[in-house]
Amino acid sequence: MSVVMGAIDLKKRFKVPGGKPIEVLKGVNFSVKAGEKVAIVGRSGSGKSTLLNILGGLEKQTSGTVTRPEDIGFVFQQYHLMPELTVLENVLLPTMKRSFVRSAAALTVPACRARARELLGRVGLAGRMNHLPGELSGGEQQRVALARALVSRPGMVLADEPTGNLDAMTGAEVLRMLQELSQGSSVALVMVTHSPGAAAVCDRVLKLEDGVLVPA
Repeated sequence: MSVVMGAIDLKKRFKVPGGKPIEVLKGVNFSVKAGEKVAIVGRSGSGKSTLLNILGGLEKQTSGTVTRPEDIGFVFQQYHLMPELTVLENVLLPTMKRSFVRSAAALTVPACRARARELLGRVGLAGRMNHLPGELSGGEQQRVALARALVSRPGMVLADEPTGNLDAMTGAEVLRMLQELSQGSSVALVMVTHSPGAAAVCDRVLKLEDGVLVPA
């Protein structure tokens, strides 16, 4: 399978007023193949979320290079849904951005809405499309976030503690859905997690330790 994302010698330092800069990432080398599921584990404060943000282009590295697909889906621990938008509108948000930069027939408004409705049906929320996020449980909101991450058929999904705010049963259900939604497709998954159960669904588990990635 082809490599969809690669990182070479990634380093990240944070400036500390009046003090020595903190070096969080000290030379991360990492690649992910199409369809591969990779978990990144490590102690709190080790830089896992920082690494994920850099891989997704949400944060800038101090040095090193990252190659990534044009389209990336994100799943966050805090869901990050727009409270004033309906469930369907939240899922459609990534396609609204894409529609300005591409004119492919697959990205027409009807096609995007059909894709969003299909995904919401698959995560069991067909009857909640016109509800607001505040009317949903935490597990339901995370299922909306899963659908939003996959609606534009991204090359890679980055998930930061996707079950961190959920009870064990709901978290297991979200993981099952994430597996089902990505199964049979070429979408790669990189997931930061503290959960052994979440890491176990992945093909590979890496540990961020002393600023570098090592096999867990």
